[in-house]
Amino acid sequence: MKLKFVFISLSLILIYCKRNDMSHSANPKIKVLYPTTKTEDVKDDYHGKNITDPYRWLENDTATATETWVKEQNTVTAGYLAQIPYRDSIKKRYADLFNYVKLSSPRKVGEYYFYYKNDGLQNQAIIYYQKGSGASPMVFIDPNKLSAKGTASISLLGASRDDKYLAYARQDAGSDWQEIHVREIATNKEMPDVIKWVKFSGASWDDTGFYYSRYPTPDQGTELSKANKYHSVYYHKLGTTQETDTKIYENINEPLMNHNCGVTEDGKYLILYASKGTSGFETTYKKIEDKGPFKILFKGYENESSIIGNVGDQFIAMTNINSPKNKVISFDVNHPEESNWKVLIPETEHLLSSVSTGGKKLFTEYLENASSKIYQFDYNGMNKKEISLNGLGSVTGFSGKEKDQSLFYLFTSFTDPGSIYEYHIATNTSTPFFQPELKFNPDEYEQKQVWFKSKDGTSVPMFIVHKKGLKLDGENPCYLYAYGGFNISLQPSFSASRLILLENGGVFAMPNLRGGGEFGEEWHKAGMLEKKQNVFDDFIAAAEYLMAEKYTSKGKLAIAGGSNGGLLVGACMTQRPDLFAVAFPAVGVLDMLRYHKFTIGHAWAVEYGSSDKKDQFDFLIKYSPLHNLKPGIQYPSTMITTADHDDRVVPAHSFKFASALQAAHTGDNPVIIRVETDAGHGAGKPTSKIIEEIADMWSFFFYNTNSGVKYMKG
Repeated sequence: MKLKFVFISLSLILIYCKRNDMSHSANPKIKVLYPTTKTEDVKDDYHGKNITDPYRWLENDTATATETWVKEQNTVTAGYLAQIPYRDSIKKRYADLFNYVKLSSPRKVGEYYFYYKNDGLQNQAIIYYQKGSGASPMVFIDPNKLSAKGTASISLLGASRDDKYLAYARQDAGSDWQEIHVREIATNKEMPDVIKWVKFSGASWDDTGFYYSRYPTPDQGTELSKANKYHSVYYHKLGTTQETDTKIYENINEPLMNHNCGVTEDGKYLILYASKGTSGFETTYKKIEDKGPFKILFKGYENESSIIGNVGDQFIAMTNINSPKNKVISFDVNHPEESNWKVLIPETEHLLSSVSTGGKKLFTEYLENASSKIYQFDYNGMNKKEISLNGLGSVTGFSGKEKDQSLFYLFTSFTDPGSIYEYHIATNTSTPFFQPELKFNPDEYEQKQVWFKSKDGTSVPMFIVHKKGLKLDGENPCYLYAYGGFNISLQPSFSASRLILLENGGVFAMPNLRGGGEFGEEWHKAGMLEKKQNVFDDFIAAAEYLMAEKYTSKGKLAIAGGSNGGLLVGACMTQRPDLFAVAFPAVGVLDMLRYHKFTIGHAWAVEYGSSDKKDQFDFLIKYSPLHNLKPGIQYPSTMITTADHDDRVVPAHSFKFASALQAAHTGDNPVIIRVETDAGHGAGKPTSKIIEEIADMWSFFFYNTNSGVKYMKG
């Protein structure tokens, strides 16, 4: 067991456009008349410094004025994109590429196997189950029948200890809010249990019910923007109503903390994780039957220590205490002091990114230069065996119960769309279980990893993917994508969308910036708080490397990122507006002075810092994208994307940034915002919306990098 935090009126458009002629060296500019966004005299005093916030009114996302603003902006955006002559062809091509069978790695519950399957263009993957590996599959839940728009998504949570029931979570319109439901597996009967106002939670069962985490019921109308407080752990007994659930743990003195709870596989212990933000947490425990308080296993919030499993009173954990790249230890739960630890798997030069259990074995994933390496160990850390993988890529899976004799895993790379294998523990061999079939030839493309120097001399790696034989003459359109934060690791993975770029002679580049987790906690800390500028410097250096090596040039380069990556794009385009042709800040954190005032934003203060503190305000104001726009500057062609139900990074960030950018920007480069409806931060987005969004993005990219699109006639 491993528990981690999860954590558009056409009258407004003035267009001067001719049909695109592919023989021309540059596309004609589509000029846009932006709607006028009102300003208000709003000022805040930050530690003696007055900061204006003229678009504060856009933070009220349910106000009529805001809804009108969104409609006007979407009208402008739709009108602009409609003038790009090959947009419909890109949409058709992407739908064709995306139309292949997608399968998740199977999950075993008792005699049943569960997996997600999308036949190609279904809005949501259907959850199937079958009794035994050779039985005929049956539909367990079809999310497409839950919403006419295809915006209801389902995620399987925990199974009961007797394998008779399975809890699942439903999310609607992309919101982080969840409802937990329960089904009886053998009959596929929906149980009456319904749990509401859940976020960032699993469902971990004991013999009669399960533990979960939730927030208090929010006031009506504040569900998508108000700060979430008092995340508490509850116990739900199967067959009862939510009103009778028992509150297991809350911290009334720390309303911004998050809490998650899980039961060990033997059903004897309850593990509680408490965090003040997105990194660092305290780990406590107690026996299931113990009515007393939780006891400390790993104290404080400066480190991360996760319980992997246990054999009686002997616990196995992964920790970064005095080992920033992680190690595996064991200890007697009755004597958890560090002096009593036994190191089972010591820290190495490579990051130990995860440890799972199955078949009474430990499975470790190491990141070696951001690619997965998997090893099998006995519980005592001995008998190490490397598991052969199909090249450089990333892996998910290798998790099961002690009685399992085989486990499933999914391997993906830039050219492998996600092959599933069954791993046989006794023989240390893998057999293919599912290999998708796409309408492309992976042998036509190559992937490589290069290293470049950042501003301060730090070496940073970057993956580059393109067609074999690509001419390095600086004329290739290039899409530079990164994240750089929250200890998140970017590994090789497949994207059908990316094929639109690659088959048209484009270059995909993905650097592993500081702030990420690819090289352990030291790499993470080198890109957080007062060192966040390192992340932007790394990204800018990646762009300069691609130009110096003739992969691309300024007029052909786009930068992209989402969420924290949206912040990355916003900061870099305001610091170096001369360096990029196109910018795609998606669902970005763009107001660094007020981000912590909405939904779960307060949890990011450990990563970013807070404007409430003078020393942290001083470095936040220097790079906050919203506050570093300057009038009279020509910024890159920019398409900002967000969604009306994003309650992770609220859309006000994008609304305010778009308004300020349109007011400050000079020149002919378009600055538009695309606001998706009935969608959120990204999870659970239906296929139909994905296809529309991808077609709009690549159309905007190719048009504003003056790049020909070979198979797309107008």
